[in-house]
Amino acid sequence: MTVMPMFPLGTVLMPGMPLSLRIFEERYLKLLGDLIGEETPEFGVVLIERGPEVGGGEKRLSIGTLASVTDIGTLDQFYGLESIGTQRFRVNAWLPDDPYPMADIDFIPDLIWNDTLMPARVHLETKARNLLAFASEFGDLQYGPETELSDNPMDACWQLAGVLPVGPLDQLDLLQSQSADELISRTYDLVTTLEEALKAMTEELGTELGEF
Repeated sequence: MTVMPMFPLGTVLMPGMPLSLRIFEERYLKLLGDLIGEETPEFGVVLIERGPEVGGGEKRLSIGTLASVTDIGTLDQFYGLESIGTQRFRVNAWLPDDPYPMADIDFIPDLIWNDTLMPARVHLETKARNLLAFASEFGDLQYGPETELSDNPMDACWQLAGVLPVGPLDQLDLLQSQSADELISRTYDLVTTLEEALKAMTEELGTELGEF
C-alpha cells in the first residue's frame, strides 16, 4: 500500500513534462509545508472529471502521474512549486481529505523503450513540430515548435504527447498507453487528426473570405 498526497487538476501531467503550481488554498498550503519537510518531495496529479479545481468536492479520475518537486518558493507573490512528471499510477482508493486529498495508489510499470522505434519517434517529432508551427498561426500556444525534448527517447515520446494543443481527455487517452509503440502510434494519429482539422478550418476560412 502506497499512500500519496494528491493534487487534482483540470489538466493531465505526462511523464517528463514540467508542472508549475501557484498555491493559495489553505489545504494545499498545508501540503506545501509537508512537502518542504520531505527528503524526496512528491505528490500525485490526477484529472478532475467534474467540478472546479478550487474549493474541494470535485470528482476525480483514477489514473495519474507522480510529480517530483524540483523547487519550492514564491511565484507572482504566491507560494508555488516547480515539478516534473515521473511515474504513472492508478488510484486504488481515495482516503479522507484531511486536510488535503490523499490516495492509496499502485504504480504502473514504466514503458520500455526499444531502439527499433527510433525512426517512428523521429518521424513523430517532425510531424508534431510541423503541427505546432501550423497551429501557432492561429494563436499563442503553451509549447511552440522549437520546444526542447529530452535526450532520453522514452521521455521524449511522453513530451511529444504532452506538448500537443489538445484537451485533457485526449491527453488522458495517451497517458494510458501500454507500450512505447502504442504511445507513438496514438500520438501520431492525434497529430494527424489535428492537422486535418486545421487544414479544413483554413480552407473554410479561405472560402468565406473569398465570398466578400
